[in-house]
Amino acid sequence: MPGIRIDKNHCKGCELCVHACPQKIISMSKEITVRGYFYAQLHDPSRCIGCRLCALTCPDTAITVLTHGTTFALIEY
Repeated sequence: MPGIRIDKNHCKGCELCVHACPQKIISMSKEITVRGYFYAQLHDPSRCIGCRLCALTCPDTAITVLTHGTTFALIEY
């Protein structure tokens, strides 16, 4: 099962990953980091398809995609 890890200490809350995620499973936290930013968080990890769009759009490289050897494809009907 793929998933992502978000380093909240590197995230500056730009929300690019939130808009890039085709599954819409990333949202912004209600907590503020020590740097003063709301950080991105994964709210439904079971729906992650491992597409890496969130990591590719993150300007701070705060997102790591974990695929465990399997990558799933998003197919729109």
